[in-house]
Amino acid sequence: MSTNYQQHQRRLYPTRIDLPTDTRLQVVELLNQTLAATTDLKTQLKQAHWNVKGTDFFQLHELFDEIATEVEGYIDLFAERITALGGYAVGTTRAAAQFSILPEYPYDINSGEDHVAALADRLAIYGKHLREAIDKTGEVNDADTNDMYVEVSRTIDMRLWFLEAHLQPTGRLTEQDGAAMKQPVAVK
Repeated sequence: MSTNYQQHQRRLYPTRIDLPTDTRLQVVELLNQTLAATTDLKTQLKQAHWNVKGTDFFQLHELFDEIATEVEGYIDLFAERITALGGYAVGTTRAAAQFSILPEYPYDINSGEDHVAALADRLAIYGKHLREAIDKTGEVNDADTNDMYVEVSRTIDMRLWFLEAHLQPTGRLTEQDGAAMKQPVAVK
């Protein structure tokens, strides 16, 4: 981590919010991690939106843009919570690239299915991060930030479901399909 970034993580402005300073420092650091991942996720969604090709082009082009617009709203939500807690929001694209938990988006794909799979992988990682943040903010008794994470997590899980539906087989399910669906999927 850059020294400049670390300095801003330890700096809090005065606030009348009654959370202890240590709690606010922990939550601001977590929120800045989320801010980086959220900014990165939004740009990856736009990358897919601009470059998708194939027979499902229009519906995927629109779906990716719709999700990107939702995610863009979360960028402000997280940044504004950071500043409300007296923290310093580090939300540049460079910071997102440096500190995001998401893997780099593949530049060599264009089919709808490949973009859906790449985005589903990233939404799963992001959703896991959100659930971990729910646990952490619950442990430090920051109910407001916890509630915010819960709200975003529900929407991300729904959007992951939308993407995964494009990857699942259609038609009647066999017993073998049902057994395969019961197997847990590992998230990277």
